[in-house]
Amino acid sequence: MAKTVIVYFSGYGHTKQIAVATAQASGAELVEVDAEGNVSEAGWATLDAADAIIFGAPTYMGSVPWQFKKFADATSKKWFTRAWQDKVFGGFTNSASLNGDKQVTLIFLQTLASQHGGIWISLGLPPANTKAATRSDVNNLGGSVGALVQSPSDAGVDEIPTGDLETVKLYAVRVAEVATRLRG
Repeated sequence: MAKTVIVYFSGYGHTKQIAVATAQASGAELVEVDAEGNVSEAGWATLDAADAIIFGAPTYMGSVPWQFKKFADATSKKWFTRAWQDKVFGGFTNSASLNGDKQVTLIFLQTLASQHGGIWISLGLPPANTKAATRSDVNNLGGSVGALVQSPSDAGVDEIPTGDLETVKLYAVRVAEVATRLRG
């Protein structure tokens, strides 16, 4: 199996909960962007050694929070040397609103991966878009670029909708499987 790493920032704990559950389901390693927007030297080494990188960030005010943006800007050193060229990438985001402009965050993550010369993997799951659909259904929010999660602002980290968690888990497995196939 390809070495998959989830690099994430979590402001209130929800995105961390999603990253941890997703790593457990997919066998990925975790690298946390800290409250100051930094990644440890060991974290950078883990990312460099990865076959696949999954970005995880909440959506704040229509995009990634400044801490994740600081991390993204710091990846310019990797960009300059093409260190992440041809790696497989994916991403997920979480916000309190059903929409919350999450698509903008996913496009930011996809663009970051593309700037590195990476191969972005789509969600690959049909939306649960019937009248009978519930928040327990996979891809209830109807994503396609990456995985979408909604955690109400008054919900604890243990109250993330099960369908959204399952969506991210399935997506991480897809990213790892594609990376494995491409590795040959």
